[in-house]
Amino acid sequence: MSERPILVVGFVTPVLRALIGVEPDGSVILVEEPDVIRKRDIRAKLAGSPLVRELIEWEHSKPGTADAFHATHRDLNPVAVVPLIEYATPFAARLAERYGVPGASLGAALTLRDKALLRQVSAAAGVPNPESATVTCPADVLAFMRARPGPVVLKPSNRQAAVGTQIVQDPAEVEQAWANCVEQDEGVFVPDRPMELRMLAERYVPGPEYSVEMLVRDGRQLFANVTGKQLYPGPRPVELAHIVPADIPDDLTETLAEVTRQVVAAVGFVDGILHCEWIVADGVPFLVECAGRIAGDGILEIIDHAYPIKLLRSYFAMMRGETLPELPRRATGGAAVRFVPMEPGVIDAVLGIEQARQVEGVFLVDLQVGPGHRSTALRSSWDRSGLVMAEADTPAEALQRAEKAAGLVRIEVRPEP
Repeated sequence: MSERPILVVGFVTPVLRALIGVEPDGSVILVEEPDVIRKRDIRAKLAGSPLVRELIEWEHSKPGTADAFHATHRDLNPVAVVPLIEYATPFAARLAERYGVPGASLGAALTLRDKALLRQVSAAAGVPNPESATVTCPADVLAFMRARPGPVVLKPSNRQAAVGTQIVQDPAEVEQAWANCVEQDEGVFVPDRPMELRMLAERYVPGPEYSVEMLVRDGRQLFANVTGKQLYPGPRPVELAHIVPADIPDDLTETLAEVTRQVVAAVGFVDGILHCEWIVADGVPFLVECAGRIAGDGILEIIDHAYPIKLLRSYFAMMRGETLPELPRRATGGAAVRFVPMEPGVIDAVLGIEQARQVEGVFLVDLQVGPGHRSTALRSSWDRSGLVMAEADTPAEALQRAEKAAGLVRIEVRPEP
């Protein structure tokens, strides 16, 4: 096949499904970790795929493996290198440099992958950050809390999906919180080999949470959306809902876009898409973290339903070096994702899915669990059971529809024996 391929790093089913019919047949070469390919049975899932030309096994989350990949696969000559998962972003950025195609830049990707380094770099550029410190044991966390009275957030500086993240209200909770946070299992989504763990303690900043999804070319904004967020109650800051666009005043929308542009400039991000999270306290946006990749949790899908845009399509076209038409600055409607609650235990039945699909405006009901599935207490984004997406004329109405549909889904569980 003579057409230059798109090199995609990381297996994300909804994204690859969305590209079918958009990108030419056989235009994608997928790179994924050997352990992940085995555990997720990816070869079987890709069998007969019209989109994926080849699946290459490579340990892409290991530091420094991109140069060896380039030396081994120099003849691939991709037109673009696109990371779909968090742990693949430095690998993809370095490959883009080696193949001479658009990319984030390795320096930017490494900074965004390290939350402690991102704090230092962005704070030096004037971006508000909560006070934080690298910690290696519970005694370090206690010392941080003594110096800065009040709740803290304990979290890894190099993980995804809120894994190992907990709000600690009282020094008496530190020992157990540390044990909770350093015990991590991302299951089928990561390779079996150990991953280095680095921990942060940060001053807890109360306030509403938002994310900015920004498409960037040559370090300049092409498109920006602000997503409003709701969190599950409790000490684990896991998202319960996303609302697009955030139902906030225009001046706050522009402020959040501006501070995201400051992060782009501070880290030297060149080409790609960012998902940058913020907490607003007393009108000031404080940086939570920023990922140099597409947003998860269905945010791209609801952006497409709220704006006159196909953001994933525009992202891939930009990474191929194509000239894009002017992208919309405002949404024309609203859309929302609402996750379906589930109690810990063994699932006996999942009911109400068809009723949820009948709710006006609902365009997706996706449950990842079924009878026999064992669910645990909510620890990270991976522990959620499924989601509902809905659209409407306004963001508030879209959220109401998604909440109504999610409330119709009933997951019946019995306690673990």
